[in-house]
Amino acid sequence: MNKIDWKRKLTSRKLWVAFAGLVTGIIIACGGSEEAASTVSGCIMSAASVTAYIIGEGLADCANKIPPKENEEENS
Repeated sequence: MNKIDWKRKLTSRKLWVAFAGLVTGIIIACGGSEEAASTVSGCIMSAASVTAYIIGEGLADCANKIPPKENEEENS
């Protein structure tokens, strides 16, 4: 069974654009205005940008972290 890489999925611009398009379509199909659909879509893309940034920075911080044992040997 394959594990889903959620970090990669959540930072995918394609996922967020597809999600925004889906929500926009649903709003218009349910009788909402184009203005409301545009506003909601913009909010989703803004949230996606922040989410991708936070996850990306977290991954970068993890990659740059030095294991404690190596750090202790350098200070001795």
